[in-house]
Amino acid sequence: MYEKHILICAGTGCISSGSLEVKETLAGELKKRGLQEKVRIIMSGCHGFCEKGPIFIVYPDDVFYCGVKPEDVPELVEESVLKGNLVERLLYRDPVSQETVVSHNQIMFYKQQRRQALRNCGVIDPENIDEYIIRGGYRGLKRALQLAPMEVINEVKSSGLRGRGGAGFPTGMKWQFAHSSPGKAKYIVCNADEGDPGAFMDRSILEGDPHAVLEGMLIAGWAIGAGEGYIYVRTEYPLAVKRLRTAIAQAEEYGLLGENILDSGFNFRIKIKEGAGAFVCGEETALLASIEGRRGVPRHRPPFPAVEGLWGKPTCINNVETLANVPLILRRGAAWFSSVGTEGSKGTKVFALTGKVNNTGLVEVPMGVTIRDIVFDIGGGIRGGKKFKAAQIGGPSGGCIPEEHLDLPIDFDSLTAAGAMMGSGGLVVVDEDTCMVDLARYFLNFTRSESCGQCTPCRLGITQMYSILEDITQGRGRPEDISLLEELALGVKKGSMCGLGQTAPNPVLTTLRYFRHEYEAHVLEGRCPALVCKDLIQYRIDPEKCIGCQRCVKVCPVGAVTGEKKEPHAIDPEKCTRCGACFEACPRKVRAVQCVSEARECKEDSRCRT
Repeated sequence: MYEKHILICAGTGCISSGSLEVKETLAGELKKRGLQEKVRIIMSGCHGFCEKGPIFIVYPDDVFYCGVKPEDVPELVEESVLKGNLVERLLYRDPVSQETVVSHNQIMFYKQQRRQALRNCGVIDPENIDEYIIRGGYRGLKRALQLAPMEVINEVKSSGLRGRGGAGFPTGMKWQFAHSSPGKAKYIVCNADEGDPGAFMDRSILEGDPHAVLEGMLIAGWAIGAGEGYIYVRTEYPLAVKRLRTAIAQAEEYGLLGENILDSGFNFRIKIKEGAGAFVCGEETALLASIEGRRGVPRHRPPFPAVEGLWGKPTCINNVETLANVPLILRRGAAWFSSVGTEGSKGTKVFALTGKVNNTGLVEVPMGVTIRDIVFDIGGGIRGGKKFKAAQIGGPSGGCIPEEHLDLPIDFDSLTAAGAMMGSGGLVVVDEDTCMVDLARYFLNFTRSESCGQCTPCRLGITQMYSILEDITQGRGRPEDISLLEELALGVKKGSMCGLGQTAPNPVLTTLRYFRHEYEAHVLEGRCPALVCKDLIQYRIDPEKCIGCQRCVKVCPVGAVTGEKKEPHAIDPEKCTRCGACFEACPRKVRAVQCVSEARECKEDSRCRT
């Protein structure tokens, strides 16, 4: 019987921060002290608070340590494990109050969450099926096998579960279509092709709770009459693939995969297909083509995959988070699941919270919470006391929601009305120092590169939109470009064949809708209000204010600033790369370095004191 359990996060984020080295050091320290029979080490999946990794939690004390390094281990064993004392310097410190917090449940980042899809992530050893079973695993499958397939489908329909991969199509309805389609051979496909930059929701579930996905696929397979399933996961997720293979082998050993599962007569197998990382393969018909060994490009619909999918057979495609919710619905009931969320959006949603917030990581919240709740409660507010400017929701094809909509509830319908979309769950927070024109250009560059190129509106339209944004951010914009950009965006949205092209214009359309004044400043006034677009920025030194401190000289990376000590300095515009280092280095009380844009001072920017 172990007296203590030490949980170390072994998600990709914490591994990259050194959690495996921490584990090895801990194992050696426990062995040296003869404690290996009294203290158990658990390597869990992603705990969510990735920026604070490696995460190290001592149970049953529930003491949360973050940023732990191998050299910290001897002190943690001596003080926290043996003596029960706190190692204060490794405790989490609130970025606002600066107070230390002992238990992770008292940290605002976790306190405001409701972890359902992530229920086991960071809690169990994902490579141990027994730990999954102890926490209720495969009970949903057991109940499903006691019901008729249509009863299972009705339960999922009653729950209100909608797909978590993008469009939010009702899951039960999709299952019913596949169930009703004629044919003996049918397939379940798990879409784990998570291609959004900065998104790692699906990866973390696969790494931290792979059996939840397998159980969801089994239940879906029973419901539609499928005997085989595929998990399409990108090859850039080696840890997820490893843990999936382990989970599949364990489930087969326990009789939970294979023939006559739980003596029900139900047969089901799962295979893994590793994708090459094409963003467009997140689109379901392109994904199916890739599984079949063909080039991963979308096809016209109908017929939809539920009627004619993998190898021409009825196929039901759900994403990772959707499937991870299914066992809960069967185990705890549709009424329990639908008690959380809004009228049209039930349950919770997992987001990858990144950008200019104090707390970044993986968060799961009830549908209907506001952007403000996530950014300022869970996220801990904007870094450096800066001002919130926008939240880009839904990945590279999502929309930018401005400050005036901070209290917008996050659900499928509200986001769509605001010009954004739920997407798979990327949420990037930007502050006052972000140029919204440049941000739209950045995301459009991604979708332009990932377009498969087979339909003209997407292939040429996105490229032309990107070209216009390049001109605007580089000072070549014309007044008519703004209306042309909007016209092109609407054309691409309407004319593209698949979801990539149909949603790619969202960053442009929402920034035009909420931040048109920034486009006009670039085009009509020749300036970038956020001081980001270098071609619209020029720095100069006011000789009457300069005290010759040489701070700007020391930080200039290209030697563009010259001047003797205690003498006025000057900037050579030919050498200047407009990096802004001199502007930031100049003492605030002096502010001799000034930012000008075509001989106009950027007085509207909060950072400018000229």
